[in-house]
Amino acid sequence: MKLIVFGLAMSSSWGNGHATLWRGLARAWIERGHEFVFFERDVPYYQAHRDLHTIKGGELILYQNWEESAPLARRHLAEADVGMVTSYCPDGIAASELVLSSNVLGTFYDLDTPVTLSRLSAGEPIAYIGERGLRDFELVLSYTGGKALEQLQKQLGAKRVAPLYGSVDPNLHKPVEPVESYRADLSYLGTYAEDRQERLNELLIETAKRLPDQRFVIGGAQYPAQFPWTENIFFVRHLPPGEHPAFYCSSRLTLNITRRAMAEMGYCPSGRLFEAAACGTPILTDTWEGLDQFFEPSREILVAQSTEDAVGALELTERELKEIAKAARERTFSEHTAAKRVIDLEQALEATLGTEREMELLGEMAGQNSMKED
Repeated sequence: MKLIVFGLAMSSSWGNGHATLWRGLARAWIERGHEFVFFERDVPYYQAHRDLHTIKGGELILYQNWEESAPLARRHLAEADVGMVTSYCPDGIAASELVLSSNVLGTFYDLDTPVTLSRLSAGEPIAYIGERGLRDFELVLSYTGGKALEQLQKQLGAKRVAPLYGSVDPNLHKPVEPVESYRADLSYLGTYAEDRQERLNELLIETAKRLPDQRFVIGGAQYPAQFPWTENIFFVRHLPPGEHPAFYCSSRLTLNITRRAMAEMGYCPSGRLFEAAACGTPILTDTWEGLDQFFEPSREILVAQSTEDAVGALELTERELKEIAKAARERTFSEHTAAKRVIDLEQALEATLGTEREMELLGEMAGQNSMKED
């Protein structure tokens, strides 16, 4: 099966969670014998922080503008089985028109469903979805499950929906030797986001104030100069995916905080959860509906709703933390790898293709019966 993706970016992980996800999915997709092509607009922001130049066994196409790339995209689609457009694709509307005018299975993958729905409810423009919403795609995939799937149908007209959650590539995320500069009692890895700041204040910054003898490390991009640093909070400006394992493995405990729109929607596991678990690092997380579908609280993951909860997690013994980390790692390898998600993707695509074929046959039969009656 040949899959053509029009997305945000694979070539740079700078402030971009899509890249890590797609790298794992692409590897797993290709390993299962499929073809993979990713179209990415070559913008200066990602160009300056590029940490991937080729896809082994696949093709990464960087283009300057849509008009010049459209003929090449059209040729690839002519040979493809599936054309997929993702949220935040800079040319999402034009790419959708091209995909939907071809003979491939038209698929949309929203990696930012809560943000999409939130903007839609607020009457804000959505640059990657056209006026007809998602009704013309045969399949709409969502990084977020639960009620988000129903809303994609109700608000954007999606005909067939399925979740395609985050995942981890065990080839990249695995236990490694700790690095002294990343050493932390509690770490947090994530791009700065205003809607996560309140929880970050509560679960990390206030915890650091209460535990001045412990070390806290934040890694990520776009943190403002006025961020409320303390003397025991250290900062790593940006970490490419290859450094994530060392970052996690240098942490006694690592923190996950979910963006507000995603937490309110539920069923929204960040890929960072699976990455940290695969590295054998115990995780402390905020909570949201559906969390227990991915990890069992208290046994595989620790949940914090207050500073007191975070302090309590840091008071656990090394043995208790190791048992939680071991259980989470086993669950991740069983259910949350990129290889597992690719199988989910295959099944969703094949089910949709099967439904399309059935509809075509029914249409042909109806036409034949009509001719007989005439």
